[in-house]
Amino acid sequence: MAKIELRNLAHSYGGNPSGPEDYALRRMDHVWEDGGAYALLGPSGCGKTTLLNIISGLVQPSEGQVLFDGQEVNALPTERRNVAQVFQFPVLYDTMSVYDNLAFPLRNRRVPEDRVRERVEEIATMLDLGDVLKRRAVNLGADAKQKISVGRGLVRSDVAAVLFDEPLTVIDPHLKWRLRRKLKEIHERLKLTLVYVTHDQTEALTFADRIVVMSEGEVVQLGTPQELFERPAHTFVGYFIGSPGMNFLDCELDGDAAVVDGHRIPLSDEVLTASREAEGRLEIGVRPEFLELTGESGDGLPVEVQFVEDRGTHRLVKARAANNELFVKLRDDQPVPGDRARLRFPPEWTLLYADSRLVR
Repeated sequence: MAKIELRNLAHSYGGNPSGPEDYALRRMDHVWEDGGAYALLGPSGCGKTTLLNIISGLVQPSEGQVLFDGQEVNALPTERRNVAQVFQFPVLYDTMSVYDNLAFPLRNRRVPEDRVRERVEEIATMLDLGDVLKRRAVNLGADAKQKISVGRGLVRSDVAAVLFDEPLTVIDPHLKWRLRRKLKEIHERLKLTLVYVTHDQTEALTFADRIVVMSEGEVVQLGTPQELFERPAHTFVGYFIGSPGMNFLDCELDGDAAVVDGHRIPLSDEVLTASREAEGRLEIGVRPEFLELTGESGDGLPVEVQFVEDRGTHRLVKARAANNELFVKLRDDQPVPGDRARLRFPPEWTLLYADSRLVR
């Protein structure tokens, strides 16, 4: 396995970029530790696959360095980087048996046949392919074919990293959760360095130890699922993670509070200390899970309740405060006030953003 470092890395598909908008990948410096499970998360077109292909060697970066265990690999072709890549659609030999497909990467490197058999059976068992090892791949469904493709990526124990580019796209929805769990178990058992590209936050949050969130070619945050949820470093992360995403309200600062539509919202000492350096457009952000909804006579920001949606495990309330729409999540046993209510913002969960970036 390998420690992957990205130093001053950027990429433009056109020559002579004149500004950030000309870059498919904006400048970044990151370290992905040996044996870690990482997800590249973001919407279509944000640069995830470009970054993955730069790591694998399919794309040469226009600026900066890629290092494996401290050694620059920019000039190395894909086959010499010792990585395995699993693509969105299955890549395998239809006329071969499942066993021969899994064995191919090992036989191609002249691994002894007894070791080939041992490794193929191990990976086949992990992916529930043991019963179809003798069948030809052409006769199998899309789910099984993609599991074979995943297995071909995992079968070598000497790879620097295994790179997954949205590998569950063709998997039947009810099997996705099982395969994600399988990949997680395989990572925990084999300690492979895994990098997993997806636009699905559920896939990223359930698979990865650390998540790289990308927007418009920029890495806006690298953190654990808990860090992304509780302390989004950028308003995009707040919107993108969670269902629904974070609530944001334009504000001004006045003493120990943020002022929204003329109403004071207390801030924590930590936020107040950091806010001394805050400049630009200011917003407060809070998750729907942390807001408290009380009756009209209570304290807090006055709102109008627009609708209540029962989602089984909780109720989702949409409310309006002047020009702001907000969502609140309530437990089933929590009462919903009438058409007019008050919102309380717990200071410990109310964050401050300046020009879309967390003030800290």
